[in-house]
Amino acid sequence: MTTPWPYPRWIAHRGAGKLAPENTLAAFRLGAQHGYRMFECDAKLSADGVPFLMHDATLQRTTNSHGTGGDLAWSVLAQLDAGGWHSRAHAGEPLPTLENLARYCIANGYFLNIEIKPTPGLEDKTGQVVGELSARLWQGQAVQPLFSSFKPDALAGARATAPHIPRALLLDTLWDGCFDVARDLGCVAIVCNHALWDRALVAQVKASGLRTLSYTVNDDWAAQRLIDLGTDGIITDRVDLFSPAG
Repeated sequence: MTTPWPYPRWIAHRGAGKLAPENTLAAFRLGAQHGYRMFECDAKLSADGVPFLMHDATLQRTTNSHGTGGDLAWSVLAQLDAGGWHSRAHAGEPLPTLENLARYCIANGYFLNIEIKPTPGLEDKTGQVVGELSARLWQGQAVQPLFSSFKPDALAGARATAPHIPRALLLDTLWDGCFDVARDLGCVAIVCNHALWDRALVAQVKASGLRTLSYTVNDDWAAQRLIDLGTDGIITDRVDLFSPAG
């Protein structure tokens, strides 16, 4: 039996895709201005255990610093410029904590897909801390966030501290036993590289009671193909191209 699904089809990747500095509150506000009501973000831990938003393990692509983000305390990370790399208009934009974003989404009734993106070696711990924080912040909310990760250990960690928050396994390839792992983790969805989906795979995953989501879909033809296949969710950078009402 397929799990009830409260989430919209369209999900804004890292807030607003490439239109604003990814994983900053500026990006989520811009995505919301384009009508999006669900967002995807990446969460990892600072050296002192604060979940914050950043995709890469290292700092140099999206901040004015370098090295491994997870090696620094939050008090140091909070001082970094996470917007100047994108454009002068966003210079000085700070890294947000996951709690910052959660409170923004809850206050506005937005949905959130939290990709647990651990610093290598901290998969289980990151999942546990993100799970514990999310369970506290979304306590009493009608719709919980959706956890996802490429790392099964991170999803297992989140299940240990927030078993009621739904989980999804991210796949960039179909590796041996991946669907067994998703089932064993109690996942409600598979999130694939969009090119992996075909009619047979969608039917297989849906027959097992799982929802079918795709990343990162930035072309009309790719989006239409996924809609025609009957998939459940589309993660996109192109918040300026795709209407989330579609």
